[in-house]
Amino acid sequence: MEFQDRATSLGWQREVAEETIRGRGVIVAEYFDEGCSRRLPWRQRPAAAHLIADAEHPNRSFDAVVIGEYERAFYGEQFNAVLTTLREQGIQLWLPEADGPVNLHDPVHQALILLLGSQSRREVLRARHRVLAAMHIQARVQGRFLGGRPPYGYRLADAGPHPNRAHARWGRRLHRLEPDLATAPWVRWIFQQRATGRSVAGIARELNDRGVPCPSIANRDRNRHRTRHEWIVRTVVGILENPRYTGRQVWNQHGARTTCPAHHGSPARPSATRGWSQSEKVAHPALVDEATFLEVQGMRAARPTQHGHTRTYVLAGLVQCQLCGRRLDSHWVNGRPGYRCRHGHTSARNRPPELAKNVYAREDHLLNDLRARFAETVGDDGSAIADYLRTNDLTIMCGGPTQVVKACGPRCTLATTDKTVGDQLLLL
Repeated sequence: MEFQDRATSLGWQREVAEETIRGRGVIVAEYFDEGCSRRLPWRQRPAAAHLIADAEHPNRSFDAVVIGEYERAFYGEQFNAVLTTLREQGIQLWLPEADGPVNLHDPVHQALILLLGSQSRREVLRARHRVLAAMHIQARVQGRFLGGRPPYGYRLADAGPHPNRAHARWGRRLHRLEPDLATAPWVRWIFQQRATGRSVAGIARELNDRGVPCPSIANRDRNRHRTRHEWIVRTVVGILENPRYTGRQVWNQHGARTTCPAHHGSPARPSATRGWSQSEKVAHPALVDEATFLEVQGMRAARPTQHGHTRTYVLAGLVQCQLCGRRLDSHWVNGRPGYRCRHGHTSARNRPPELAKNVYAREDHLLNDLRARFAETVGDDGSAIADYLRTNDLTIMCGGPTQVVKACGPRCTLATTDKTVGDQLLLL
């Protein structure tokens, strides 16, 4: 695969197709997808979708479709779906392995399609397994940088020729991480501030007030998809939770929800069940010592309430702001659960004066209104009402002159005593 380009791949597949139809037809059009996974349905691949559209056109220029290689064209049950679509238009589907058109009424062809489908799956799984296994070893044992954007505070440096001789002859080289003189001091500052007990929001606010370039500005070429150029709480948290700053190389990191490395006794050993691979030895200069990193992870752990209880929010994710359309955040205030919308404002920056006032909704008030509405249908249990809303794609709208329950999905068919929810709103 790595030795082929578009012209090479298209060339040999066309030769196979021409050999299949030799003496029985000619090729009048080509449909060739480049860079598309075979797991995508045909209608999601540009050239394949174009082929289907042309096949459905009454003035099409072909009456048969010949495939260059089954494994490049189909995956799983795609063949049967494509064959059915083409047959409805009176078009035959030819395969080199069948030496002509496929006939699913022929037991031999049925067995052939099963074999080719199984082989296609096996090829994908084997390639995936080999690549992932190799990258796991390269990251864990060799500490190799395997691509992607360097973390904020680092830049890429040359690490010598590629260990694969063929790649080295082509001029490919390895890279490693080294501290960036402009941004590395700020990473150290973030860890130092957090270690003193300072809040993440306070750190983000000061970074913005000082005009410190955030990651999307500091490395603009690799962050062209970023439209906002300011520090936010999530960015600071991502830095504080990234074990690469201890000098360990990380690959296949799944984000902040992965089990904290501190729970395993070392920042270099995240939860193996999550698929992380982390270098056994230090692979690049550290920006924070492991003791400080562990201390910061402990501060990120969930804090118990004053009485040691766990706070629960029955209607979490079900309350939406009528003013801005955002979901309300779960918010504990005055000893009881509630919900709050700050209309996109975060603690990482000062509140603009023109921003609308926050929307607050107490959970007990919302549940009382919902019980009055759904008592006969569901009962008065808050959890049962919440499950009923989720099952029927209902959302509670707050922040306007009235509170309503809105159907937010096409499959909602909630019936009440006086109206049916489709595109209707239920006033509370």
